[in-house]
Amino acid sequence: MRLIEVSLRLCAVAAVAACAPGRGAARPGSAAPAALALVRHVEHLDSLGREPMVVEHPDGTLFVAGYGRAHSTLWKSADRGRSWSRVDVERGAGGLVGNSDVDLAVARDGTLYFASMHFDRAAGEGRQIAVGVSRDAGATWAWTRLSRARFDDRPWVKVAPDGTAHVIWNDGSGVSHAVSRDRGATWTRGERVHPRGGSSHLAVGPAGEVAVRVTPASASANRFDPGVDLVAVSTDAGATWRTHPAPGNLVWDTAAFNRWVEPLAWDERGALYSFWADGRALWLARSADRGATWTSWPVAEGRDSAFFPYLAARGAGELAATWSSGAGATLQWHLAHLAVRDDGRPPRVVESAPYRTDVWRIRGGGFTDPPIRDTAGEYLAVAFLRDGTLAVVTPIQAPGRRGFAWWSFELR
Repeated sequence: MRLIEVSLRLCAVAAVAACAPGRGAARPGSAAPAALALVRHVEHLDSLGREPMVVEHPDGTLFVAGYGRAHSTLWKSADRGRSWSRVDVERGAGGLVGNSDVDLAVARDGTLYFASMHFDRAAGEGRQIAVGVSRDAGATWAWTRLSRARFDDRPWVKVAPDGTAHVIWNDGSGVSHAVSRDRGATWTRGERVHPRGGSSHLAVGPAGEVAVRVTPASASANRFDPGVDLVAVSTDAGATWRTHPAPGNLVWDTAAFNRWVEPLAWDERGALYSFWADGRALWLARSADRGATWTSWPVAEGRDSAFFPYLAARGAGELAATWSSGAGATLQWHLAHLAVRDDGRPPRVVESAPYRTDVWRIRGGGFTDPPIRDTAGEYLAVAFLRDGTLAVVTPIQAPGRRGFAWWSFELR
């Protein structure tokens, strides 16, 4: 394992310049100048961490999960991301840890949940969804296999304020849902969230409301259900579901499959948010009635096509978003802080300078020649931390370099 840290205090001149008209993303409705300043950049070189996820434990420990070709991995940091160590998730696991899509969630009482998928790379199919639970901050684990079906795909796990844990996934025959009310000791599968479509994202609200983004692609791109583009909401922990059309008029391209995670987030007031890319523009929508109706705004636009969005929320209308844009030599990732106002005007948007990840495309188990810059996944996880900073985790996938980068930002 190798650790590289770069601690930076930037005055945000570059970030402001990148967002000026004609120089990158627009910032509709901005008031006084502000910026997202990079304060810490740490590279942890160990094992490949594609599509990483991040959570903060109540005791302050940070956890990052990702996956490589052989296995999913969990890391932790006890010093605010300055250094990282691998967590032994197989201790008591019974061999259920997967090798693909992962998610993390933590309850208020500290119960840590780690969802993982097993993918048969030779067949191009998912084969298992499992969830691990730790009640001692990652020291020991108990694992449950939720499904072992052909085409199992894209699990998500979230925890309600009362401790109820929710997991969703898909298998080409709709979106499945399981719930635990005893800190992950037992899980109960209910009715499917929807009989068609994929488990694009999951969010849980302040009163235990559950929202699921259902999209046409499922089963690791082995199935496509035209016309399925919706948000399903449950107010009874998944016993019943009400579906509504998703905001926006997205075009679903079965050839490109550049839409996978269409993120949702709830704020503490019970407002539900949706964030998506449409061409070169990024859009945010807000619903005050659990997805029945939406108000939408364009929040950023750049020179190149945007894709792979992600979203996190805290407080009342405070959001953080990531996305990628461009391709090959122009590929870069973006971070923005959004403040949604109560007066109906567009959100205030503060965007960081764009960044490039150290990620290069793998072809047949090796790297392409010449190298082609890649995303190493379908989103970049972002999280609000309790110290007021924003954290982003990006994969590192290059010859002789595999791991992840930890980025910490301040709003100034």
